[in-house]
Amino acid sequence: MTDTTARPRLGRLHVITDEVLQTQFAHAEIARQALAGGADAIQYREKRPLLTRELVAAAAAIAEACHAAGATSIIDDRADVAAAVNASGLHLGRDDLEVAAARQLLGDGFLIGGTANSIEEARRVFATPVDYVGIGPVFGTASKANPAPVMGLETLAAICAESPVPVIAIGSITVATVEAVLDAGAYGVAVLSGITCAADPAAAANDYACRIQAWLSRNGAV
Repeated sequence: MTDTTARPRLGRLHVITDEVLQTQFAHAEIARQALAGGADAIQYREKRPLLTRELVAAAAAIAEACHAAGATSIIDDRADVAAAVNASGLHLGRDDLEVAAARQLLGDGFLIGGTANSIEEARRVFATPVDYVGIGPVFGTASKANPAPVMGLETLAAICAESPVPVIAIGSITVATVEAVLDAGAYGVAVLSGITCAADPAAAANDYACRIQAWLSRNGAV
């Protein structure tokens, strides 16, 4: 297992920002509202082909908001952007920079997460120096054009049982299903549309945060 003692805390509720599925709020505003509602980690995800300086500007605003709130800021895909804004971490997909290369570039002070859509892929990610792994889609996803197959709770539980690092589950997780996901062994959840696309992201984030806290309290976790 990767030594994470000198790294930022991972967080239990990861809110993924987006300006495509919704256009009411900018990335930074989503982050600020989600943080106000109780999210403890924000993941900046931008798949459009923007200029690097545009990515850095948005990421910097998110990192600043997270720092002020005592929360974790994670940048999707781009190690250079994560380093430029002094984010807490970097999340990598299967086609992104190799985890070992990202670790060499960013050093030991960054959280680095990987992605897996099956138990076989998860095992390959476990062999890399990741601090956590994003697993899904648990219940499907509406945020990708060609999503991986729905995983379900049984497969999630099998992956969690083998994982040497915390698992952040993702994929159409609702407030009503949060506790089932945590029962399956996930450390936390990542949410995009359930919060980012809500009319009131702060209220939506609070609903998730309260459900997570209730589960933690009931299970004596911290």
